[in-house]
Amino acid sequence: MTTNATTSTTPTHPTTVAAYAAPAAHAPLERTTVPRRAVGAHDVLIEIKYAGICHSDIHQARDGWGEGIFPMVPGHEIAGVVTEVGSEVTRHKVGDRVGVGCFVDSCRECEYCLKGLEQYCVQGMTGTYNALGKDGEPTYGGYSTHIVVDEQYTLRIPDGIALDEAAPLLCAGITLYSPLAHWQAGPGKKVAIVGLGGLGHMGVKIAHALGAEVTVLSQSLKKQEDGLKLGADHYYATSDPATFTELAGTFDLIVSTVSAALDFGAYLGLLKTDGALVNVGAPEEPIALNLFQLMLGRKTLAGSAIGGIAETQEMLDFCAEHGLGAEIELIRADQINEAYERVLASDVRYRFVIDTSTI
Repeated sequence: MTTNATTSTTPTHPTTVAAYAAPAAHAPLERTTVPRRAVGAHDVLIEIKYAGICHSDIHQARDGWGEGIFPMVPGHEIAGVVTEVGSEVTRHKVGDRVGVGCFVDSCRECEYCLKGLEQYCVQGMTGTYNALGKDGEPTYGGYSTHIVVDEQYTLRIPDGIALDEAAPLLCAGITLYSPLAHWQAGPGKKVAIVGLGGLGHMGVKIAHALGAEVTVLSQSLKKQEDGLKLGADHYYATSDPATFTELAGTFDLIVSTVSAALDFGAYLGLLKTDGALVNVGAPEEPIALNLFQLMLGRKTLAGSAIGGIAETQEMLDFCAEHGLGAEIELIRADQINEAYERVLASDVRYRFVIDTSTI
């Protein structure tokens, strides 16, 4: 699709764009086209340059979190350039570097939306993909060449971050920044990041930049050298039972990024009194928990889901200030299915990013 860089005075006609979609649950993704809505008064048309591959893309494309909407175009780590703006747009202009994260709308009226916590919208945020918009039409994500998004849900990507390295920040970056900021990781705090993958490696970078003492808890020591280079002060293997003895009562905050069900009792034992274990990974299966493991030590087991628009912009600005981008492996669109299998095998350091010019 060719789009002239213009300002729309009236909505442009809806069109179709090239994309990669899963036609059904568990089916390989294939090249196709999907519709994009007209550019309305408050919309921006974004030429997508890069799209990150998140583990949640795989969960949803394979119905791991419940029944999906197919055909499904995954992708909520979107970095690109504005090529057209609606007549009433004030936040962005043609040529701006912008990003889109995990949601593209919310009710805009509930107490959480009004507080800038759109991710906790009472009516539910509208996902960038695998969701129905207010018009009743399915949303399609970033594995595509273009997307139309309301200006309020479009982020500014600072010049200090390369666009390909910025794409994963729209999910992986904010998913870690939000709990680290909320639980006040910083100087004098001991923080552990469980898992050194697409999420975890950003957790290490951000926690280190915030000034915390950072420990990586990983299944093995095979990524230890990487972890230390990324900013970790310590690195331990969770496959070694001695780790849980040696580190008992150590941490103020533990952020788990893994998508598997852990022995949460063992990890709660690593917390200080009043410490918090925050889960940002989303296992598909339920977990078991002995509540005495929380009561003895006044500990908290919590969850955290991405961040609101304001906090996501804050994260992008923070990352630019500190020179933080994702560690990426750039791939062609025809490598998406292979990349999915490699993510499941933990064979990526540390985030696949699709060059969408290859779609």
